[in-house]
Formats: sequence, C-alpha cells, structure tokens
Amino acid sequence: MPDFIYLASQSPRRSQLLTQIGIRHELLLPDAHEDAEALEAIKPGEAPAAYVKRVTGLKLDAAVARLKRRGLPAAPVLCSDTTVALGRTIYGKPDHADDARRMLGELAGHTHRVLTAVAVQHGKKRLEALSDSRVTFCALTPGRIRAYVASGEPTGKAGAYAVQGLAATFIERIGGSYSGIMGLPVFETAALLRQLGFKC
Repeated sequence: MPDFIYLASQSPRRSQLLTQIGIRHELLLPDAHEDAEALEAIKPGEAPAAYVKRVTGLKLDAAVARLKRRGLPAAPVLCSDTTVALGRTIYGKPDHADDARRMLGELAGHTHRVLTAVAVQHGKKRLEALSDSRVTFCALTPGRIRAYVASGEPTGKAGAYAVQGLAATFIERIGGSYSGIMGLPVFETAALLRQLGFKC
C-alpha cells in the first residue's frame, strides 16, 4: 500500500487539512491544455447535491487519466469539490466583482447549504462521500459587501466567501462540518482513507 496520496486540487486549504490529519500527499494538478473550469458547468435543473457529486467524479476521472498519462507511481487519487446552494440555486465561483456582490447580497440574511463531495480512487476502487452543512449569514449592508469584495477574498471561492477568512464576521450560525465548508470535510475524508488502509 502506498504511504501517500495524490491530491488533485489547487486549493491550499485542502492540502493543509490533509496535512492536519497526517496524510502525506503530492499535488496532481491539471496540465495547461486541460479546461478544469469547463467541468464545473451546471446542467439545467440540476440539484445541488447531484451537481457537486457529478463534478467531483469528472475531476477525479480527469486526474486518474492525468496520472496514467504522466507515468507517475501508482497511489490513491483524491478529488473534492464544494458548492453553495440557496434552495435549488447553485452558487459557484464568482466570475467578477459584480457577480460576487450579487451572490453575497442574495445569501445575506439567509441560511444556505454548503455541499462538499469527496472522491478517492485507487486502482479500480472508487469511494465517495458527501458533506452537507448549513451556514446562516447576518443581514449585510451594500457597504459591507463592497468592502469584503474589495478585499479580494471572494475570488475563486464557491458562494464568493471563505469561512476561515474575513467572512467569519458575517456568520451567525454553522451546522455541520467546518472543514467541509472550508473545502474538505475531514471526518468523511478520513473515513474514506481508512478504508484504503491509511491511518489518520
């Protein structure tokens, strides 16, 4: 059994969380010609949980193919994807500052879901899990939203915010997995890796 895994994610938070639970890992990032963003396209009428699980599976397929193409040593490959949902509306990464302001304005004063899917593949064996958390934002003035977006923190974040950053001042209540909201649910991830023989 390998003593490390490949993490197919550019998120420094996911890497930090794996390190936190003692999992040695190497990054397996997309090649320049790979269109990783295209994998995140939402299908019409797609439910948030189905969406995030499908996207995670597609990312894992791409990562496993990448591993073979590069001829790297065999080891488990882990992928994760996070989405924010208010009702059936899916909030991905904002396209620009106006988009981030719109998202935060719609989430303000409401409770939304944060869904993070995790999938790991070793050989032909694929294991999956889903973390479903609730986050309640306080009411936000346009000025607070503008200031937060100007900080640059919403860039590249599902729902246009980072729970571990400045947005913590917006959050009245959390139910579920804090690490899942960050982008990698530690409880579920550790359970999957233990099934492959890792000690977390």
